[in-house]
Amino acid sequence: MSAGGLTVGLGTTMIEPGLTGGRLDGIGVYTGALLRHLPRAGCTVRPYSWPRMRAFGKGNGGAAGISIGQPLPQSFEAASLVDLATPGAHRVHMPADLFHATDYRIVRMDCPVVATLHDALPIKYPQWCSPRLRRAKNWLQRKAIAKADHVIAVSHFAIDELVECFGVDRRRISVVPNGVDDEWLEVPDMAAVAATLARHGLAPGYFLSVGTLQPRKNLERLLDAWLALPKAMRDERALVVVGARGWRCEELVARLQRARADGENVAWLDRLTDPQDLRHLYLGAGVFVFPSLYEGFGIPVVEAFASRVPVVASNASSLPEVTQGAALEVDPLDAGLLAEAMRTLASDSAERARCIAAGRRRAEQLTWHSSARQTADVYRAVLSQ
Repeated sequence: MSAGGLTVGLGTTMIEPGLTGGRLDGIGVYTGALLRHLPRAGCTVRPYSWPRMRAFGKGNGGAAGISIGQPLPQSFEAASLVDLATPGAHRVHMPADLFHATDYRIVRMDCPVVATLHDALPIKYPQWCSPRLRRAKNWLQRKAIAKADHVIAVSHFAIDELVECFGVDRRRISVVPNGVDDEWLEVPDMAAVAATLARHGLAPGYFLSVGTLQPRKNLERLLDAWLALPKAMRDERALVVVGARGWRCEELVARLQRARADGENVAWLDRLTDPQDLRHLYLGAGVFVFPSLYEGFGIPVVEAFASRVPVVASNASSLPEVTQGAALEVDPLDAGLLAEAMRTLASDSAERARCIAAGRRRAEQLTWHSSARQTADVYRAVLSQ
């Protein structure tokens, strides 16, 4: 370890513009946050990305030569195959005190490796994941995770599943929750918010949901719940869904488009890449709804809390741990209960005020700066062993 502090190699594959097109999922948001905040926690960060084999992903090309991380010498899949062929001998060179894999791309290195495992979704619920090469990817993930010296989970909920599905020794797991950037807690420029809403043709006060369109996000049931609301409320408060197409979402896309064609007050924003626009959309919402069936954490809930928007959340998986009573929690399989909670937060001023205040307090506990500090503490503990 250098006299000036820790030098950390950070995996940045999930935020490479050539691979993401600028649309970050939860792992990408997490990775970008660590890249920004770890230096404030005493770490010198060296970003690295894995090139991809064409058989497993989007190829090896970049977007106009733009790259955030220095490319590693070979793809993760190729490095994994060499690792499997020569166990105990193969080591990827990393000029750092420690390497942090922020996704599931883990190989043996000539320094300690910390890996963040966000959930066990691909193993526990494969029916909710992309079917493309899922069996091969799951096999690689299981093999890769055994190579981590220490694991970071983003919620206590995730620990039992990581032990069950990946065989991780719970003594090698530390919990570091996700968060929001400090700017989400600052006083917003409401003129800029109004301009963003106008650009998207939105009137303030809508029901908002954020997340990639995929089965576990449960957005078809959200649409059912919104359509069950009184017509006067639907006319006043649109349903706004922000998220790119994922997998197995064809029926949902068709329903959103059909609702719009039928004159319903529904908007689907599938090409949003500007983080400032996303923050403005939260700030313009009247109620945030997150009916997900499964989350390792659920960053959008904390973003809504920080934006002083009352939240309806699923009572499943990690979400009660994240909300800690600051949201109205409902059974995500019951569209009637979901609609009732949405109606309550749209019309009950006392309950709205309670949820807004409790959510804001919860968001202030969950910042990326705090997450980075706790992550750096994990690094130091690993290196001291």
